[in-house]
Amino acid sequence: MSTPKRIIVGISGASGIIYGIRTLQLLRAAGVETHLIVSKAAEMTLAYESDLTIKDLREMADKTHAMVNIGASISSGSFHTLGMIVVPCSVRTMSEIATGVTGSLMSRAADVVLKERRRLVLGVRETPLHSGHLRTMLSLSDMGAMICPVVPAFYNRPKTLDDIVDHTVGRMLDLFDIDVGAARRWKTEE
Repeated sequence: MSTPKRIIVGISGASGIIYGIRTLQLLRAAGVETHLIVSKAAEMTLAYESDLTIKDLREMADKTHAMVNIGASISSGSFHTLGMIVVPCSVRTMSEIATGVTGSLMSRAADVVLKERRRLVLGVRETPLHSGHLRTMLSLSDMGAMICPVVPAFYNRPKTLDDIVDHTVGRMLDLFDIDVGAARRWKTEE
């Protein structure tokens, strides 16, 4: 039996909510079922960085889950997914996942993804980083997570902020073998 095209999307409270929004939009356009978790801090960030309401954001997903619902379908390894992407991923969320703290659905779902050896992509949005952050990232990488800092590329010659966001999200979704046509590819030959 093949794994359905289904991804858990976590949006935590780091700046850069546009990356989470665009992830949901591109996955919907690609026909991938999304299961959304939004932290309380992300709800606050949404109000600062976007004109969308939390209702608007939730409607972009196929299914939404409350952070406190530890018994949600996505908290079980028997619920098949391609994995989970957390974008933007705050240092707090990253740290909870790294230490196995499963006090919220965000960290519980990520923990399940790791134990099931599925893809966990963390779009970390923090700078500068101190050695504790770096050790946490190394620990997560050792557990199988992919640390994908939200860093723009310029070889694709972006003209707009949307170009930068789309390319970054496209590259993150590449890690799930989902090509949404948003990432301009490096060309070695013309």
